[in-house]
Amino acid sequence: MRTTGCVLKCSVKINHILVRNSGPYKRRPMAETYQTTRRVEFRDTDAAGIMHFSAYIIYMEEVEHEFLRHIGLSVHHDEGETLMSWPRVSVHCDYRGPVRFEDMLEIDLSVSAMGTKSVAYQFDFSHQGRPIASGQTTAVCCRLETDKPPKSMPIPEWFRDKLLPYLVDDPDTFESSSDMK
Repeated sequence: MRTTGCVLKCSVKINHILVRNSGPYKRRPMAETYQTTRRVEFRDTDAAGIMHFSAYIIYMEEVEHEFLRHIGLSVHHDEGETLMSWPRVSVHCDYRGPVRFEDMLEIDLSVSAMGTKSVAYQFDFSHQGRPIASGQTTAVCCRLETDKPPKSMPIPEWFRDKLLPYLVDDPDTFESSSDMK
């Protein structure tokens, strides 16, 4: 039986930073990083056997969903008469090197920014310790109602609280064009 994604391991990494508060430096935790792996599948390669650029976008979405499940969330939440979801408004990926069919990718996810209505995720891909690619996605919290277009809404506090340990920047320092609506 074939499963998609082929998740082999996941873990959480906490780094530390030294900060100075009008006295000696103190150690405080930085953002947590969600870590997982993916094996490059044949369907994700081009004719040369190298992972196709478009597969990174799919892997980013799969890892985002896996991360949200890991912290007890989902990209779809039933809010009574409406559904809360997270359409992507921006995706970007930079490529540094090739990987081939059956290579194992290590993928790190962090929350790079969070606004009133949007979240930006950072993805770092590596293979055997070598950086392969880095990508970002931005998703906007939206209310979905039958026969109506999605409408942006503030991120609920209960959702925000679960993302905060993974946030690299200070909360509310990020505003996407969708937050301005």
